[in-house]
Amino acid sequence: MSDGIITVHVTDLEGNTRDYEGLESYSLMEVIRDNGLPIKAECGGCMCCATCVVKIDEKWLEYLPEQSDDERDLIEDAGIDVTPQTRLSCQIILAPDHNGLKATLLIDL
Repeated sequence: MSDGIITVHVTDLEGNTRDYEGLESYSLMEVIRDNGLPIKAECGGCMCCATCVVKIDEKWLEYLPEQSDDERDLIEDAGIDVTPQTRLSCQIILAPDHNGLKATLLIDL
């Protein structure tokens, strides 16, 4: 994708999917938060709160780095089943390969 704009498809807790744009190098959490979706993101992306957990469509896993041990621990501490698809959206930094990425919100405010 040229011009550094990445489009992501985000499904909210009610099952509504919308397209959002973010700049390359922004986190998925920033795109979700900046578009007014219900996400706490209390720590602002410092990976210490687990209030930005999303489920990534399985097709997109090969384009993401693996979860770190710290990320898995935070997701587990939030009471969410840890799978390769459950991720902290603050740890997904948008890149050209992520254009079209599909994510579903998992945390209710």
